[in-house]
Amino acid sequence: MKSNKILNILIAAIALIGGVLFIRVLMEDSQAIVESVDLQNSLVSPLISFSYWLCIAAVVITIGLALLSLVRNPENLKKTLGGLAVLGILLFVAYILSDSDVIYDAAGKIQPGGEEGSSVNHWVGAGIWYSIILGGIASIFFVLDLVKGLIKS
Repeated sequence: MKSNKILNILIAAIALIGGVLFIRVLMEDSQAIVESVDLQNSLVSPLISFSYWLCIAAVVITIGLALLSLVRNPENLKKTLGGLAVLGILLFVAYILSDSDVIYDAAGKIQPGGEEGSSVNHWVGAGIWYSIILGGIASIFFVLDLVKGLIKS
């Protein structure tokens, strides 16, 4: 119960700070903000910095709590590591299936960084194949679930 109050106070403080920063921006003339770098730095920059650090904090807290949950429950840790191993194997298969052929633009010229044998080309191809493999697996499970639901009806 006490942690709920602390959390509510923290949420209210974050909302109040964000609201004040946002209202400060809204109170100024938009054209003046566009034209004056000093005004941008005094009004917009604090809002952006606050949002940036709030996003970083949210990501760190989320990852930290997820890892803490995994450590506290070894059974879930085994399942997670197994799932990551399967994803790693699928990524390896996608990397093997991809190529690093030259990439041409619409005019027939070689794209910058798109030379034959480029590791960037290879990883982009691997990402495409990885998406295709995962999409195919998801589609299979979707169809199986649909058929299973039709049979139960």
